[in-house]
Amino acid sequence: MLAKEGFDAVTLDMQHGPITLAEVIRAIPLINAAGKPALARIAVGEFQNVSRLFDAGVSGVIAPMINTMTDARAFAAYSKYPPMGERSWGSYGGLGASGLDQNGYLREANRFSLSFAMIETREAMAILDDILALEGIDAVFVGPSDLSIALSGGREVNALSAEVDEAIRHIVARASAAGKPVAIYAQSAERAKAFLQMGAKLVTVMSDTAFLRGAAQSALSVLGR
Repeated sequence: MLAKEGFDAVTLDMQHGPITLAEVIRAIPLINAAGKPALARIAVGEFQNVSRLFDAGVSGVIAPMINTMTDARAFAAYSKYPPMGERSWGSYGGLGASGLDQNGYLREANRFSLSFAMIETREAMAILDDILALEGIDAVFVGPSDLSIALSGGREVNALSAEVDEAIRHIVARASAAGKPVAIYAQSAERAKAFLQMGAKLVTVMSDTAFLRGAAQSALSVLGR
């Protein structure tokens, strides 16, 4: 349903969302059939699923908690074909949707199979420039809630804090200098608009449960409940 709305893409979340790899793989062609690219977030450290998602036809994979260069390199390796990475050959949905023959897909897939490394801890902030410089990492993706926990020393979850906004502006500036885009999760449409004004190139606007809750609250308000 969301793929048929005016959003540019649909993100499927296996880190916090109640959805399995098999369910994501079944959803990808439905999203693509609606004319939209599918993105998918893996669970922490499950890099073995990256190439499977690209094989199935996702346009981008988001990897959470990239806090070391070891993790960043592993993510990049699973995302890209040689010589840039170590992705194994076996694409079916991605190859079929591309309209390319096998060798054409092999040559071009690294360009349009996008890898998003999540920046959401002090450790990731400390190596941000190194992550951005790594071949095979196409963009960084900010998780404001986890970042707020890290920046506050575990005292609070506050994705709206001034400290988080300052960190996001720093990330956008460093990524811009490296020539790579920034994506951010936004808990509201207003926050999404603010992130775009800060320089984010991709914003994930809310979640399916947030949309459902908002619609329910709106209906109950009309009914005086």
